[in-house]
Amino acid sequence: MHRRVLAVPASVCALLAGFLAVTATRADAAAGCSVRYTVSSQWPGGFGATVDVTNLGDPLTSWSLAFTFPGGQTITQLWNGSFTQSGATVTVRNAAWNGAVSTGGTASFGLNGSWTGTNPVPTGFALNGVTCNGGTTNPSPSVSGPAPSSPSPSASGPAPSSPAPSPSASSSSPPATRKTKIMALGDSITGSPGCWRALLWQKLPADRVDFVGTLPGQGCGFDYDGENEGHGGYLVTNVANQNLLVGWLAATGPDVVLMHFGTNDVWSNLPASTILAAYTTLVGQMRAANPAMKILVAQIIPMNPSTCAECAQRVVSLNAAIPAWAAGLTTAASPITVVDQWTGFDTAADTYDGVHPNDAGNVKIADRWYRPLAAAIS
Repeated sequence: MHRRVLAVPASVCALLAGFLAVTATRADAAAGCSVRYTVSSQWPGGFGATVDVTNLGDPLTSWSLAFTFPGGQTITQLWNGSFTQSGATVTVRNAAWNGAVSTGGTASFGLNGSWTGTNPVPTGFALNGVTCNGGTTNPSPSVSGPAPSSPSPSASGPAPSSPAPSPSASSSSPPATRKTKIMALGDSITGSPGCWRALLWQKLPADRVDFVGTLPGQGCGFDYDGENEGHGGYLVTNVANQNLLVGWLAATGPDVVLMHFGTNDVWSNLPASTILAAYTTLVGQMRAANPAMKILVAQIIPMNPSTCAECAQRVVSLNAAIPAWAAGLTTAASPITVVDQWTGFDTAADTYDGVHPNDAGNVKIADRWYRPLAAAIS
């Protein structure tokens, strides 16, 4: 999180940083990985970025990603991992909960940083001490095994549950009931990787829900329906002012939106009235896309970062204003349900940095969403 974050065009965000090798635990283990470094936002002197590491080789139990900033950038904050920086060289290690990465799985982290002059993409990636070399390698070619391009089903962990058959699969069978499309909307608490979404998905009937979004799912230790709109570093006010949600809605067509948004706005010391005005804009855009949209809005989780002593009370002020705002906009066709994510959430026990949820926090967030979401899809 940072004082101020501005979104940049998607053409700038989609930056492919390169390929790198990984090491695995067996002497004959196939190794390989791809990395995507995405600038999610940029402002004078600062930026936000997400890094997605996809494992193309055998499963990993832990990882350490090293890279070099070519423009003298400095990381000021990082979530979903820990980091050290010495000069231009950065090393990021997995958090306690995202070290295991199955074949084809993705581990992700987000960061905020500072820059001067230019903000070029990092170079010199290496994972687990192996320099980037592209593709998939096998340290012991003489040992037979499955081809790296066709990993065995067991290499990627537990098999996902069988998908529901397509309605067109059998002309003699009646079409299946359409799944309810659910969009999780927010910032890095919703994405990067937002593993409460994975836990919530586990609790819901898989044959009745379809999580949607323009962002892919990220590694949470098991397969799940992970598409989302959790844009790390984004302000809800910027999303509203720049009409970004309009395109996301058009691309995905959700029936239900879960919105936990405003943490960056609070950090930027924007008043609750300004944040609620942005909420109102987004609700109007949701209803324009789907007049029967069901909208679940969170009273956001507490904040207590070491660099923002005032943030805790700002969250209290925002959350206190949300119920009356929702009551004034809710309709029978498109109800707004307020979900209390604040009560009982402890920043000391449930976050790893005073802002972003840890394993315990993800469980609490998923549990709070579950009942109102189950009611919305019933």
